[in-house]
Amino acid sequence: MQAGERYNSIGNWLKSYFGRKTVKLSIEAGFTCPNRDGTIGTGGCAFCSAGGSGELASSIGDQIELLSSKWPDAEYLAYFQSHTNTYAPASELRKKYYEALSDERISGIAIATRPDCLPVDVLDLLEEINRNHFMWVELGLQTIHPETAELMGIGYDLETYDTAVKALTDRGIRVVTHLILGLPGETEDQMMESVRYVCSAPVFGLKLHMLNVVKGSRLHEMMPDYVSFAEMDEYIDLAVRCLEIIPPEITIHRLNGDVPRKLLVSPEWSYKKRTVLNGINRELRLRDTYQGRLCSK
Repeated sequence: MQAGERYNSIGNWLKSYFGRKTVKLSIEAGFTCPNRDGTIGTGGCAFCSAGGSGELASSIGDQIELLSSKWPDAEYLAYFQSHTNTYAPASELRKKYYEALSDERISGIAIATRPDCLPVDVLDLLEEINRNHFMWVELGLQTIHPETAELMGIGYDLETYDTAVKALTDRGIRVVTHLILGLPGETEDQMMESVRYVCSAPVFGLKLHMLNVVKGSRLHEMMPDYVSFAEMDEYIDLAVRCLEIIPPEITIHRLNGDVPRKLLVSPEWSYKKRTVLNGINRELRLRDTYQGRLCSK
């Protein structure tokens, strides 16, 4: 963490690494998911929207044009976000990844995927790209608890995640893990167990956010009245306690979720991204605490 920071935000880490503001450009590359096409299941994980968490994605050129007036000297990362971005033959992945990297305005790549979609030829391709380009790979774990994973229809187990983390880190590839807080049936202790477990491996980054119930998801059909956190302050308190047990070298990529307001069902306040982040920073200051404070205890 930089001097004066309460947590190791990826924004500040990237600014230090590249020497300037660095922005991720969310790309919709036309992938699907084994949990949608019938290979494992249909309809996706219960919490997923129809867009596979990529509602804000658009083309590289369109996004740079939109952002260049705000950040004229920014670095850009191509972020393959929607659905499962290693779920295709390695030859197709090669074409799409290198097409993005061929744009001289792109300084690196981030790839979101499932732990069960990393065959050896895809790992070889990722290792090749990582040798010559800045890169990280995001794995959607969400929870370490098998009963929750089964309820949400995730379709892979914790051992599969562990295997994927080892395969990537053995090849020198940065790993960023996604966890969802507030999944149905989980206690706060269970959520923090998931955080501790992920942090016990050599991950580069962590994404935390509250469970958002979105229109069109199976979760909305299953539990239309479910609310993960009734009050913003409840989530802020948990996020602060999670930060305290995350080692300071792990980069924090997210502390709340991005859902278009038109799709959001609950929590009704979660679209207030800046308010949530301001609340977390305020609590860190008020408690005089910081990321990793409890790691040695």
